[in-house]
Amino acid sequence: MSSNLHPMLNVAIKAARTAGTIINRAALDVESVRVAAKQTNDFVTEVDKAAEAAIIDTLLTAYPDHGILAEESGEKPGKFGGADHVWIIDPLDGTTNFIHGFPVYCVSIALAVKGRIEQAVVYDPTRNDLFCATRGRGAYLNDRRIRVAKRTTLRDTLLSTGFPFRPGDHFKTYMAMLADVMPLCAGVRRPGSAALDLAYVAAGFSDGFFEMGLSPWDVAAGSLLVTEAGGLVGNFTGEADFLEQKECLAANPRIYGQLVNVVGKYSKFASAGDKAAVRQATASAAAAPATADDSTDADANDDSRSHGEDAPF
Repeated sequence: MSSNLHPMLNVAIKAARTAGTIINRAALDVESVRVAAKQTNDFVTEVDKAAEAAIIDTLLTAYPDHGILAEESGEKPGKFGGADHVWIIDPLDGTTNFIHGFPVYCVSIALAVKGRIEQAVVYDPTRNDLFCATRGRGAYLNDRRIRVAKRTTLRDTLLSTGFPFRPGDHFKTYMAMLADVMPLCAGVRRPGSAALDLAYVAAGFSDGFFEMGLSPWDVAAGSLLVTEAGGLVGNFTGEADFLEQKECLAANPRIYGQLVNVVGKYSKFASAGDKAAVRQATASAAAAPATADDSTDADANDDSRSHGEDAPF
């Protein structure tokens, strides 16, 4: 990593590491962490709130006029000379993982200037992995420059995604999309932290990522990591408008185009014909009765998975 980091990136790194210390300390006794449900399967802990407060304090101490858009505390507009600068913060992306002791979660901090992401930090406190990027200066993991993977064929790829988990998350539509994707690639993973998923695409650990229902703080930092590592990020139809559209697709340029061909019809920006076809297919699948053969196949598949054979994940 260049020793000549942008001053704002340095502050973001300091904020992320401070939050990471809070998270790691709490992880030593995660059973004692107080947890509340924002809605079904959507949790917030005292650790989320403490980490977010520490991040905001660090950022605003350095840049008091800047705005804030944070998952737990919401939006605070900037003022005076900093009105065009907004820090987009997810203090603990992967809260459900955290409260179960599953060590896949991170701190995500991005700086948007006039609506464009300019600085990004994704920090994994369990592994002490620091992903960061400044627009035009490349993406880094710790002291190493990172690039997206070089695979060019979808069938060779390892992809990551996120499953719907809240009421109203269009579960049936997502399952139809997943059913289209899975036979075309080498594997699909669901780690549970979109920011880390994007960081892993940037580092070449996975080849692509797609997910519905995301908020700006889930994807802002990770999106800059991907583009600075040579990848593409957009909505499911491949357009750049994704940050507030609750759908995100990322991959290297060759794989990106192939994924758009598969998931594009599930986008809110898809053509009327594609949307109608998806609705019809989803309705038909929901209405189809299970047959005896279906039940037998399902039981056989469950048995094979329990023995580690032919499991798709």
